[in-house]
Amino acid sequence: MNGILVINKPKEFTSFDVVAVVRKLSGQRKIGHTGTLDPNATGVLPLLLGNATKAQDIIPNHDKEYVADFKLGVTTDTLDIWGQVTCEKESTVTKAEIENILPGFMGEISQIPPMYSAVQVNGQRLYDLARKGVDVERKSRRVTVYKLELLSFDEKSQQGRLLISCSKGTYVRTIIDDIGKALSVGGVMTALERTKACGYNLSDSITLDEVKTLAEQGQLQQRLMPTETIFLSYPYVAVSESQGKRFYNGGALDCTRTYLKKINPPQDSIFRVKGPKGEFLGLGIVKGTELKIYKHIN
Repeated sequence: MNGILVINKPKEFTSFDVVAVVRKLSGQRKIGHTGTLDPNATGVLPLLLGNATKAQDIIPNHDKEYVADFKLGVTTDTLDIWGQVTCEKESTVTKAEIENILPGFMGEISQIPPMYSAVQVNGQRLYDLARKGVDVERKSRRVTVYKLELLSFDEKSQQGRLLISCSKGTYVRTIIDDIGKALSVGGVMTALERTKACGYNLSDSITLDEVKTLAEQGQLQQRLMPTETIFLSYPYVAVSESQGKRFYNGGALDCTRTYLKKINPPQDSIFRVKGPKGEFLGLGIVKGTELKIYKHIN
């Protein structure tokens, strides 16, 4: 099997658990994923099967979208509701007060990764150190929050829901913790669902139960999305049959003998290369007057 299988990850499963389940059900040994989800999080987890694993290190779109529930007046060591409570305060924050500060957490911002995270410091995972009671200095990182919207907030319970669209490496629970600090009451994430990842959304996904049923019926292959779909953010160039054969066999193409002559793309531009029947042949990169192979996927 070759292609993308988008899973709606259930709660209490690690991303590696999901890979193991799909590997067993599909019989496909080569499987990779496009970004971990914490065990308590749910939602979109694209898996790369077979030859699609060749795309793992060159995925162009790592942006994510989440729906996150939160509660104000509580802080924990893990920044979410599953950690040890470190502080509780009476909170009477209003919906308007939250909406007033949200713009300050949008755009390019600095984040310090939480101690309970998979980030490595001197070869050790932060969560391993945190479990030993060790707190180490972490370097801040730049991430981008494209959208941050308050979907709902109950002023009586001090619980609400956020829609967050962000770049790779963004910690949603850190955003909620920082919002709680800005409001001087603290805050924790209480639920997290990833609704979009790498260009795929929940409507593209299936559950592990559905994977099992389809596998038993011999129909799982039908739910695989073409590997090309993970590269749709790149434009494409169609080539002739002879050019396609040359490209597929490792040869560079003369840009002046393709559609690229008309658009004169910048150097190092990447294109999906498609044969005369629309078949995906791989990725090409513009070097000088040639379109050279960037990555063979098939």
